[in-house]
Amino acid sequence: MEPLYRKSLERIVSQKALKMGNSFSCQICVVGFLCGVCLTSLFLAALTSFGSFEFGGISFSAISMGASPQNSSSEIINKVNSTNCNFKPKETERLVGLQSSKEMTDDESISLLYSAWSATLNEASDYLKDLRLREDSVPKAPHLENCQLRAQVNQHLDKRFENENFPPWAGWKGLLATHPAAPTYEQLRHFRHQAISEGAYPPWILGSDEENYPLTRKVQYDIWIHQHPMNCKDPNIRFLVADWERLPGFGIGAQIAGMSGLLSIAINEKRVLVTNYYNRADHDGCKGLSRSSWSCYFFPETSQECRDRAFELLGSEEAWKRGIITAKENYSSKEIWAGRTPRTWGLPWSYLQPTTEVNGSLITHHRRMDQRWWRAQAVRYLMRFQTEYMCGLLNVARHAIFGKEAAKLVLKSLNQEWPKEFMNAPTSDMERYVWSSHKPWMPRPLLSMHVRMGDKACEMKVVEFEEYMHLAQRIRKHFPHLNSVWLSTEMQEVIDKSKNYSGWKFYYTNVTRQVGNTTMASYEASLGRETGTNNPLVNFLMAAEADFFIGALGSTWCFLIDGMRNTGGKAMAGYVSVNKDRFW
Repeated sequence: MEPLYRKSLERIVSQKALKMGNSFSCQICVVGFLCGVCLTSLFLAALTSFGSFEFGGISFSAISMGASPQNSSSEIINKVNSTNCNFKPKETERLVGLQSSKEMTDDESISLLYSAWSATLNEASDYLKDLRLREDSVPKAPHLENCQLRAQVNQHLDKRFENENFPPWAGWKGLLATHPAAPTYEQLRHFRHQAISEGAYPPWILGSDEENYPLTRKVQYDIWIHQHPMNCKDPNIRFLVADWERLPGFGIGAQIAGMSGLLSIAINEKRVLVTNYYNRADHDGCKGLSRSSWSCYFFPETSQECRDRAFELLGSEEAWKRGIITAKENYSSKEIWAGRTPRTWGLPWSYLQPTTEVNGSLITHHRRMDQRWWRAQAVRYLMRFQTEYMCGLLNVARHAIFGKEAAKLVLKSLNQEWPKEFMNAPTSDMERYVWSSHKPWMPRPLLSMHVRMGDKACEMKVVEFEEYMHLAQRIRKHFPHLNSVWLSTEMQEVIDKSKNYSGWKFYYTNVTRQVGNTTMASYEASLGRETGTNNPLVNFLMAAEADFFIGALGSTWCFLIDGMRNTGGKAMAGYVSVNKDRFW
């Protein structure tokens, strides 16, 4: 069969021109022209340089409407997961070839830096060497976090300091406490005692009191103290041991809501809540003791000493008879799901700031204000610190979706040619100690929207994607620099519709989505347990970090995202709901 380009030429060139081509000089010209076409085609094909990868069962995508795509399919990395890296040799050769050339284009430099960060993120030092790059010549990735270091710092903040009554929350943020000029132990001890009398608060609470639900700082402090007794073997300490709900129809949102109810019962009965089996962590991504445990993703709800003591008491008939230990089965569904919100702190929900909008009006009161306030406190406590594994999932998500943009920003900030003339300067004290607590970079401002459709129609009136975008346009009228959307949805229809909105840039995880109205349980089962857990948790935490949020009040997932935001310094950012026919 003749080559396609020869057929195309024959359509363009007339018979008369072909006859003229019989001369030797014309033949030379034609052959030269065709060789040029071939070389140009090969060169253009070699310029494909974008990446896609997978971690924990999730791959990631970004679509920029009205502009060239920032992240499209890539040959840089075939697959990246928690256990292995598989890079394509041809892409390595291409990138090395680009370095050998006299000058790289901006897109090629961005692609090379993105690839270097990918190798560093996944500890693929051999691949970094293949790219002829040294670690000290790769600029810092602003969108990535040192998960191992972050987990170590958080562990320090989640334990009592020697025999103190509470962890070193009143100390300096980040790594400042490790600075050589940090106060002595006696100075810190005096400062901490003074701080606790004036109302020290846990470090996972951001923003002022006015930027969070009422009493959030005090409530989070009190819950931690309640869940971490000084002596777990004290005979007066009682426990409530409960598995996470595992019925097929219960999504992650319902599981968290159920555990929030059990935490409420534990506080009311002065028991320490100990969570046991978590079915969604029963997969190969959760290693060792964290398998089948909430602690695969977030710090455990109580200390290891209390967990050990509670599991020891499970085998004691005397402990059961005396009520020292109880289980979920000791309580009715009504007590768990609609039980009495703790009155330990009075009625703080009675003066919630009205920052939720339904149909153009702010909600000033509704029948579940106590439940809304309490679930926000419970989810904030249960998710107070991410594990190294959860942090890694977020790193990979940010890199896959924001990595190209981050590389472009970094290269633009350098005043020398990279990688030929660049060398990382020694880390300064400011970077090591003061800036260590800054959050990873992401495009700002960022609007998050959770579009819940499918089988949710049996519980509430679902709203089409067009209504979400109508509200997004309304927000942009007030904030004209807003054009980035973190989009979470289970419906492929929504992803397809997002491509029709020019001027908006949509970011979303690249997982298989459902077509039609299959049940959520069936959809999650099709994803597999690992992806079916990792993907929604990544979306949840990204939504909590976004600047604005659009959701549906009829969705438990949106209910919990809203709570996480309202205990994370985002209360004044507001929550715009698409529902017009219900509050909760």
